[in-house]
Amino acid sequence: MDKKKILIVDDEKDALFILEKELASRGYSVISADNGSDALKLAKSQYPDIIILDIWMPEMDGTEVAAKLQEDPKTKNIPVIYLSYLFQKIEGEAQGRVVPGKVLIAKPYDIEELVAQMVKLILSHLSEVQSSN
Repeated sequence: MDKKKILIVDDEKDALFILEKELASRGYSVISADNGSDALKLAKSQYPDIIILDIWMPEMDGTEVAAKLQEDPKTKNIPVIYLSYLFQKIEGEAQGRVVPGKVLIAKPYDIEELVAQMVKLILSHLSEVQSSN
């Protein structure tokens, strides 16, 4: 598999930096934004393989970012993982509770669990793309 591009969106700069380093050390190409507006611009210009999206952010929260991504034909099929303190770990285990079909992972997260979910979504997305061609 070629080097996958991950867009991380989180208004907490320390959390963003740590996750960027974790994923880059695992061989991913990482781009990041600390707000929803920049995230939308990056998603439309860089077309990442997956987006890791914080829910609770000022100005434009993660669910609003996801809704705008869904409205755009260029970005509507990019897989999204929600990463947030807004729900407890037990709630995070019940996937798809914020937006159907999206994976929820509670902060603090386990990096191995996050990477496993990323790989699963990326492979699923690739499979869907290949079967539609």
